[in-house]
Amino acid sequence: MSSLDVATGRDNANGGNLNRRGLIKFLIPSLIGIGMFLVPISTGDTINIGMGFLADGLKALLGAALPAIAVFVLCLSVALTALVKLAHPGWAREGVWHEMFDVAPLWFGMRALGAAFALMTYFQVGPTFITADFTGGVMLNDLAPVLLTFFFFAALLLPFLVDFGFMEFIGSLVRRPFRWIFGLPGRSAIDATASWMGSGTVGVLITAQQYEKGYYNHREAGAIATNFSIVSIAFALLVSSFIGIDHLFIEFYLTVVVAGLIAAVIVPRLPPLSRMPNTYYEPVGCQIAEETTQGMSVLRFSLHQAVSRAQQAPGLRELARGAMINVADIFLALLPLVIAIGTIALILAEFTPLFTWLSYPMVPVLEWLRIPEAQAAAPATLVGFADMFLPAVLAKDIDSELTRFVIACLSLTQLIYMSEIGALLLKSKIPLKLWELAVIFLLRTAITLPIIAVIAHVFVF
Repeated sequence: MSSLDVATGRDNANGGNLNRRGLIKFLIPSLIGIGMFLVPISTGDTINIGMGFLADGLKALLGAALPAIAVFVLCLSVALTALVKLAHPGWAREGVWHEMFDVAPLWFGMRALGAAFALMTYFQVGPTFITADFTGGVMLNDLAPVLLTFFFFAALLLPFLVDFGFMEFIGSLVRRPFRWIFGLPGRSAIDATASWMGSGTVGVLITAQQYEKGYYNHREAGAIATNFSIVSIAFALLVSSFIGIDHLFIEFYLTVVVAGLIAAVIVPRLPPLSRMPNTYYEPVGCQIAEETTQGMSVLRFSLHQAVSRAQQAPGLRELARGAMINVADIFLALLPLVIAIGTIALILAEFTPLFTWLSYPMVPVLEWLRIPEAQAAAPATLVGFADMFLPAVLAKDIDSELTRFVIACLSLTQLIYMSEIGALLLKSKIPLKLWELAVIFLLRTAITLPIIAVIAHVFVF
């Protein structure tokens, strides 16, 4: 019987009174999690979330030291991985540290490559195509500081959102419509909300943790991570401002939401996601019991589910230990991968004609959709697979506002970009391969591009 079973408490089955202590244990941490991850706060011209303000504060405090900290973290990752693989110290012969550092040669090589790229960029030694401001410089000076600060607080604060019953509460409330519309469990609504209000990487982090705990099966985890990990409102504002359509932000973001929701309905029903097995992560198995409201209203049943989960939440010491392990895993295992893959992707985009060649078939498609300056816009439709910001960079100087609007919307609905989301998915235990991510990226492009074009022509311009 799982911890989520409604029969955990006898009075649950009879619709009895809720345990007051359990209700408080559910409400207080969950409200903290909601406040940190799901409540948008407007200050001046910007919109952010509580965790985002904490991350921005830490980023401002550390300032110019963050790239140096990133270099140190990347080198530490390589050193510890080499130590564990060569010396097999006792503290890493089993458990989380063994799993974190005793990795396959490919991942060891990627960590070493990430550290090498960072060192060359920081000290400005080596080939220009690595150390340039728009390749290695973007990854080390722009992305790494954001990831260090953002993920630090994300790892510390995520338990408030996922370990005290809030996901059970929302999942029970919306499980039927989510299952009917998206073919996904209701608790995945939290992933979508956390992504839209906070960050797509936070959504993937939640999904990966829920998968590893047995709350999503293979197919569900793959579908949620690749269809609901929308970039944050804050990043959407940045893109709209950079590409020169910030005066159309409401229309822009509504278009992204509509196109993204339609894609989320269609893509999980197509291969490769539809062919993923409905099996669970082997070490834990399925942790979801068959749910029945047992005569209770949906709201009361949802509260019972939440309280039941909160009563079995880990203690403070266990929470702190888990949070520190999450921080270490992100800094020492994920960050090197992001730097390595992201730098390679940016080098291919900026110094080779690869994406221009790949985008040739997109020119007639854009012309058919009546998108002006199709030749100039075509590379921007596919370069997002490398990095989420590259489409905006390539489309910034296009004269047509309609074209810039379409490219900006498309870049936010494609979702799979290797410099961050893709690297995080490949590093996670969710069984998604690189070729599958590429196929999903193309599917999302094929589905959302016509929708965005129609909305742009009919409702915006």
